[in-house]
Amino acid sequence: MINEIKKDAKERMEKCVEMFKTHISKVRTGRAHPSILDGIQVEYYGSATPLRQLANVVTEDTRTLAISVFDRSLTPAIEKAIMASDLGLNPSSAGTIIRVPLPPLTEERRKDLTKVVRNEAEQGRVSVRNVRRDANDKIKALLKDKEISEDDERKSQDEIQKLTDGFIKKIDESLAEKEAELMAF
Repeated sequence: MINEIKKDAKERMEKCVEMFKTHISKVRTGRAHPSILDGIQVEYYGSATPLRQLANVVTEDTRTLAISVFDRSLTPAIEKAIMASDLGLNPSSAGTIIRVPLPPLTEERRKDLTKVVRNEAEQGRVSVRNVRRDANDKIKALLKDKEISEDDERKSQDEIQKLTDGFIKKIDESLAEKEAELMAF
């Protein structure tokens, strides 16, 4: 029973760390990366469709994304969707290829993005701690029902704390990498 609780807690903590990494990967640095455009939806036959389903997005160089549109008639709609997004990008089309140059980040914008990333990290830590709390509550319930001894409870809580510390360390390492990436010129 205790092993199941620990296994469940570990899986949930891993998901928390993955979600944190996903969130910070969307924070734009000065470098071009296709995932920057992942959240963009394009109006296609009356429904919002993800850009990735309508075009191929590749990195042309460090500051430019190239979008190869599958259906040429969609080029204006894709340009409009990119301009309407809150990314502050200005695409330019050349036939079936749309180029999206990424403007360099200002120092002030870099600091703002660092604050955003730190906030995301704190959210990630909180969610990992919530998983720890849930696991500890389940262990206390087992103790209350006299299914485990007090020694087992204490030992299990220590192991869950070590798990928690490890996952929070992973979040902190990812945060440090992203901050270094954001502050690099």
